Amino acid sequence: MNRCHNRDAVAHRALIGEAPSLQTVLRAARLVAATDATALILGESGTGKELLAHQLHADSPRSQGSWVAVNCAALPHELVEAELFGANRGAYTGADRNRSGFVQQADGGTLFLDEVAEMPLAAQAKLLRFLEEGEARPLGAGQGQRVDVRVVAATHRNLRNRVSEGRFRADLFYRLHVIPLELPPLRERVSDVPLLLDAFADELAARHGVARPTFTSTLLARLARYHWPGNVRELRNLVERMSVLFQGRHVDSDDIPASWLEAPDDTIGANDSVHLPADGLRIDQVEAELIAQALERTSGNRSRAARLLGISRHTLLYRMRKYALGG
Repeated sequence: MNRCHNRDAVAHRALIGEAPSLQTVLRAARLVAATDATALILGESGTGKELLAHQLHADSPRSQGSWVAVNCAALPHELVEAELFGANRGAYTGADRNRSGFVQQADGGTLFLDEVAEMPLAAQAKLLRFLEEGEARPLGAGQGQRVDVRVVAATHRNLRNRVSEGRFRADLFYRLHVIPLELPPLRERVSDVPLLLDAFADELAARHGVARPTFTSTLLARLARYHWPGNVRELRNLVERMSVLFQGRHVDSDDIPASWLEAPDDTIGANDSVHLPADGLRIDQVEAELIAQALERTSGNRSRAARLLGISRHTLLYRMRKYALGG
């Protein structure tokens, strides 16, 4: 997902939902869009972080400028700086001409840095310098050039934990964390599932040129009980599958195989057993790891992490202090 295009070239889909948790974020995003403030979008994979980032661009004074989206996790580590800031001829092996980076391509518009937590530390330092000074210096260049870019970053990681682990610069964290916008996971707004289902069914039936399916109340009830580890992206993929296989049909809960609603990392079911390793284990280590995973999955939201673990927030805070997790 490394793309550069103008507003008209973007096939933009709006975030859909009436749940208060989503509407709160969308109201804040409308206020942020009118400014040039750096924004950091947080949320689990599949919650719509790029859609929200593009909405910030589309609603901003920069809407007629370039929209450049970069997946930091997909950039080769040894070439991140050159990809972002460009490189002059001879700056590295194979650099046979001067080339601009994503920052220069976004001049006058918006640069979206998805999965910013995956950026190597050396590139983080250069990104911080750019955010502070507004100058981009290509590799091999003697001086930088002024660039007018609004930066929106996103991650599904817990950046505070990354800072504690030494994997993300604290100064860059505070520079990006000016206005955090956290998208709720779908399992916390399942009341929006029917709206999303209908919107995706209309969109995907039109895209594939088929009669759209309709959905029974029993299917809707089943989908409302599901925990959606893949969030809205997972729901959209499910609707696309139903749109192709059940063209024009009334789809009931029994039509959906269990395998269609099973995540690779599903928690252990009631009929499964937990096996003790032959060499044993330490319960405190397991508990600390589960707490760390819950905090990572919820981007550090302690109330949601406690719910995932089936304990009270007070108990979670006690155990976080016990294991020195999260500060």
